[in-house]
Amino acid sequence: MAEPLKKQLPSDLTARIEALRDALLTGLVERDVPVRLALLASLAGEHLLLIGPPGTAKSLVARRLHLAFHPATYFERLLTRFTVPEELFGPLSIKGLEEDRYERLTEAYLPKASVAFLDEIFKANSAILNALLTLLNEREFDNGKRRESTPLISVVGASNELPEGEELDALFDRFLLRCHVGPVSKAGFPSLLELRGDVVVELSRQLRLSDEDLAEVGQAATEVAVPDDVVALLADLRDWCTAEGIQVSDRRWRKVVKLLQTAALTNGRDRVSIWDCWLLQHCLWSAPEQRAKVHDWYAARAGASAAMDPSRLTRIVVSWEARLKQDQDSRSQARDENGNLLFKGTDGKPAVNEVGEAQAKRGRDLLFLAPHDAHTEGPHSYYGMRGRIQDRTNTGAGFTLAELNPLWTQDAPGGWTQFMHWANRDAYLTNQANWHMEAVDLPPFMEPTRQKAAHVDACLKELTTLGQQVETYKAQLLAHIASLDADIRAHLWVTDDFAEPAAQSLEGTRREVDTLLGRLEKLRQGFGLLPREEVAP
Repeated sequence: MAEPLKKQLPSDLTARIEALRDALLTGLVERDVPVRLALLASLAGEHLLLIGPPGTAKSLVARRLHLAFHPATYFERLLTRFTVPEELFGPLSIKGLEEDRYERLTEAYLPKASVAFLDEIFKANSAILNALLTLLNEREFDNGKRRESTPLISVVGASNELPEGEELDALFDRFLLRCHVGPVSKAGFPSLLELRGDVVVELSRQLRLSDEDLAEVGQAATEVAVPDDVVALLADLRDWCTAEGIQVSDRRWRKVVKLLQTAALTNGRDRVSIWDCWLLQHCLWSAPEQRAKVHDWYAARAGASAAMDPSRLTRIVVSWEARLKQDQDSRSQARDENGNLLFKGTDGKPAVNEVGEAQAKRGRDLLFLAPHDAHTEGPHSYYGMRGRIQDRTNTGAGFTLAELNPLWTQDAPGGWTQFMHWANRDAYLTNQANWHMEAVDLPPFMEPTRQKAAHVDACLKELTTLGQQVETYKAQLLAHIASLDADIRAHLWVTDDFAEPAAQSLEGTRREVDTLLGRLEKLRQGFGLLPREEVAP
């Protein structure tokens, strides 16, 4: 629902502007966008540039625009590299020359025009360029020693090609709105063939806009607010344009804001909306192919807000996830109930002593004790064995498996076999009682760090607040989605065909927000499960 304006326009002005827009479109095929842009440019005190091949109704857009105003004069000229200033600004006054005054007779020429169409404008030569720049920007014309105000409302410039040469950059920059006009599409071609003759548009005097109407719009537009979400969008877009190599002057950015304010005002609102920013695609390109890039960037960004931009929110959630993982991965040395530090014993269990025993090694080989009845030699006679091992520890050096294998041990009463063939060999090796042990320093027994309760509670509080903010944003987003179709179709300057891609963009944003809400819930659960320090009674 439109909000009340701080400074109300005349009650019928918005309706008249909408009626004018519709009337100017009568009998035109696929020229909705240039006509809308031309009318909006005139209301904002700006100019429109049409780029495209001949025969695409560029001049017709300007002639239709002229019909929207009263009183209003019209001027039209095709420029060539041979065009002289007299053709645009009027001939020199013979009487003035006789009186030593260098003045032009400007009646019926560009300095006296309300609406003008300048075809092939970039063929303007240096003799014309400076005067044209002043007229476009300041609405003034230097006529001899006098600088005269002009009634100029808007100029529609046209060209078959983009300007070449730095001397034309300033002229190109004077056209805030730019639109590429191509031939009618295949789908629209049958409608074009159905047209018969020239369609005459009749506009009543009451419908046309006066100078007072334009002044009223211009004054009221300055009071239209530019909310934070629009400012954030423009700031992000400026950075994106810089990265893409799209040059946009500071003067152009200021004019863009005024255009958006005018768009909001004429739609009955006292603040600029994200949907007004659809117009940005027609303000920020230097080459026609860049328009689609700006459009796609905007379509993907529409629906975000300054505080809850999904990309910014994603960065916040990622930061919280990293903080949770850090807390979860944090380890501290455990203590027993008396506060003594615990160490990890060789059996993996906690121990109070710092020193323990572990199976000794010689190089990479584990060391063992020799079996109790081990001999170095097998039976040689009926009388018994020779080479009995007296010290199972091998004088403290222990035995490697390779040293145990050739030893002889009794495997049954009266029966002997080498250790490598002994049936109890594997059981012997796995029995820790048969390992040769050595003293080792035990590592600290580590456990998940017990977090301070204040830290956990503070994190949970912040996450809850963030989740509530995102839920509020989601509710606004859902309302935005519900009213999207009506908002766009009721918009004076946004074409209806944007409703579908805008809906797709908002739906994608909604899914992204739902995913982020799920991640926030997992974060709350994760912080809630962190071990806490025990509070002393």
